[in-house]
Amino acid sequence: MGLFMSKTISVDDAVDIIKTHIKPLNNHQTVILPNALGMTLAEDIISPINVPVYQNSAMDGYAFNSNDIPEVSCELDNIGTSFAGTPFSGELIDGQCIRIMTGAKMPVHADTVIEQEKVVVKGSTIEISSGIKKGQNVRNIGEDIAKKSVVLSTGQKLGAAQMGVLASLGLASLKIKRPVRVAIFSSGDEIRSIGESLEGSQIYDSNRYTINGMLKDLGVDVIDMGVIPDNQQAITDALVLGASEADMIITSGGVSVGDADYIKQCLNDLGKIHFSKLHLKPGRPLTFGQINKAHFFGLPGNPVAVMVTFMYFVRPAIKILLGHKDLSLFDLQVPCQTSLRKLPGRTEIQRGVLERDFDSGLVVKTTGKQGSGVLSSMSKGNCFIYLDHDSETLQSGDYVTVHPFKMF
Repeated sequence: MGLFMSKTISVDDAVDIIKTHIKPLNNHQTVILPNALGMTLAEDIISPINVPVYQNSAMDGYAFNSNDIPEVSCELDNIGTSFAGTPFSGELIDGQCIRIMTGAKMPVHADTVIEQEKVVVKGSTIEISSGIKKGQNVRNIGEDIAKKSVVLSTGQKLGAAQMGVLASLGLASLKIKRPVRVAIFSSGDEIRSIGESLEGSQIYDSNRYTINGMLKDLGVDVIDMGVIPDNQQAITDALVLGASEADMIITSGGVSVGDADYIKQCLNDLGKIHFSKLHLKPGRPLTFGQINKAHFFGLPGNPVAVMVTFMYFVRPAIKILLGHKDLSLFDLQVPCQTSLRKLPGRTEIQRGVLERDFDSGLVVKTTGKQGSGVLSSMSKGNCFIYLDHDSETLQSGDYVTVHPFKMF
């Protein structure tokens, strides 16, 4: 499709280009609630009921009418008990109360609950004192969720809390976005899969397993195409197959300027390249493009650069496909205990250890050597230290932006 002339662009420009070219998937499926954990809603959830359905007590105590709130103290006749699931069936009149448990239905003509610790029990009566507020310790109908209100919105990822909310509405099934399908392969004649023996200058393929793990953390359906030899026809065939079966193709390695790096050439012949070089360390040779309807990410070959580019570019792209509204990473501003050398003009991302200091609170330090091939530094660290395009050398004690790994 013609020669692609690339220029090096900033991280912010790259993210903007990704947002421009990737749109949410329209496909959805219906699943039963227990199977929806970790999936993304394809519709707004409108509450079919009020929550609570009935007025109930927020704690164990005694229910009565606020007309009986005394200026100093008074006694009330205890005429029964209301349990959750077994309500009191009678009605109260002035001067009466009932024993009530948390979640139990409020009786007719009762509108206030006093905690059991604040009453004096005298046989079949209780003594209450002043300072009680009308309506205290009572959960009203629809107080938590009003009938016909939007409870959860399209694009919401379902965690344990959301599952509980949906169950409280009695919803047995719901429409969710189908999982994003991603085809992955590594390229390189020096690459061997685990379980194979190494000869000469061959190395094991760690990148594909790293990418696979990060994708599965996002709930993606992974199509693992293995290791593809460094020849143009094999890579062309792999890209065509991946584009026919997946929403996205991710490769690692083979996107630089070496004589045997065919991926960009094949991508240029088959589809489009939107960008291929970034002002970023590590992760400069990142390629983003498209083959038919499939989006393409060619990640660098260096293991750390793979994790960096996945977190800052692939992750938001997948979130867009799923219709997520918030693409931002969880970030913290904390003092760095390590001096960091940097010149303005590119974004730099270092591996760090975020920890709690007894005197200073949260602090961060680097994991040490920051070469993009030092994969062990990723397992030692728990965050990225993000130094933006315009930042300069930082001294120990200066504040930096930190993105914890656990917030992928």
